[in-house]
Amino acid sequence: MTDWNVLISEVVAGKWKDPTTNKAATVPFEMIRIEDSLDGGEADMIAPLKLGRRIAVVSDVNTNEAMGRRVAKHLKPLGTIDELVLPGNTHCDEPTIALVQEKTRHADAIIAVGSGALSDTCKYATFKDGRKYATFGTAASMNGYAASTASVTLNNGYKTSLPAHAPRGIFLDLKVTAEAPHWLSAAGLGDSLCRPTAQVEWWASHRLFGTFYSSVPYTLIADDEPKMIEAAPGLVKHEIAANGHLHRVLTLCGLGVCFTGVSHHGSMGEHQVSHWIDMFAGPAHPGTTHGQQVGVASLAIARLHHQLLALDRPPLIKPTHIVEAEFIERYGVEIGRMCYAEAKKKSFDRPGAEAFNRKLSAMWDELRDELRPMLMDPARMKAAILAAGGPTTATELGLPRKVWRDAMKFARDVRNRWSFLDLADDAGILDDFLDRDEQ
Repeated sequence: MTDWNVLISEVVAGKWKDPTTNKAATVPFEMIRIEDSLDGGEADMIAPLKLGRRIAVVSDVNTNEAMGRRVAKHLKPLGTIDELVLPGNTHCDEPTIALVQEKTRHADAIIAVGSGALSDTCKYATFKDGRKYATFGTAASMNGYAASTASVTLNNGYKTSLPAHAPRGIFLDLKVTAEAPHWLSAAGLGDSLCRPTAQVEWWASHRLFGTFYSSVPYTLIADDEPKMIEAAPGLVKHEIAANGHLHRVLTLCGLGVCFTGVSHHGSMGEHQVSHWIDMFAGPAHPGTTHGQQVGVASLAIARLHHQLLALDRPPLIKPTHIVEAEFIERYGVEIGRMCYAEAKKKSFDRPGAEAFNRKLSAMWDELRDELRPMLMDPARMKAAILAAGGPTTATELGLPRKVWRDAMKFARDVRNRWSFLDLADDAGILDDFLDRDEQ
């Protein structure tokens, strides 16, 4: 039987150290366990966390059937167990967070049984009122189980990553996650395949603007990423081993934040595209998940990276076209002003553009040499997602061509995090790329 917890348990115990600083991570978790099956062992894992004598188990109509009812049953020896089952299609938004706070107000702690939105909802609800929580993951659909931030949609419709806190324990039952709809695992694979695009853009930002960069998150997943890709065909077959390799990468990616304090290693331009879709696609949103959208965006941005880095001469930019009235026209007054304020921070006036061009020109050959080892062949990425049964184009996502084009064009609006989408747009070549790129 494979030990899925190798390296993960060492990081959690503080025994694995950053090779460059020889420092261990500050880890907020007391326990992370990935096992072929956890059935019957739930109480033994939760008891050491000392969550209290009254615990609320929160699931939704889907995850309650998959695991929630079972977890609640096996935890009863620990004390009073309340069960809250949310309606289907849970969204991590302010009303749902408030609902969970209200419905679980008598509990000492919460145990989330679910994946992305449900996990983030419980995470932020407990963060707001100072209670502990733990999570049983039901799908390998995203890398946020270990994150200390929550992706929250505010009442005005703006989706943002908010500081929260990490779970005291993370428990992943591979039999359960393997039995989940295969497209959820394919979404997790798509989320993981942002590694090359995020690394290229984070390093380029570091070199061009002097922002912080760390190689540790990539060291953590270096041995596991190839195994995850090789096992991708097993995801559509609901294989436990394939889900194990995927969960290891998802978990180790989350642990990277414990060393760096930031999410840049797994969230750059490709995540901005997904956030834009969730925020602004409106009725055209096909109901796809964050991971599915990140996978498609990662493929597109990987193709953009290869095109730009094949140039012998650097793409030279012009001053950023940024007009507040246009933001308000696109997004409305409140969100338009918020996006404009974020985008303004990374925009270039004429002297700034000229200085950027001088710096990029001076280091272009060196920068390309540094970035090439970080790239992954888009064909390899696409083959892995296809093998897992996931979407690889906007058409396969079900997004209208115009919505996809707008997402790629305007994703830079939503976050003060520079990416190659900013570079290509300021250089006047993004529109041409989108005209020719597969959609």
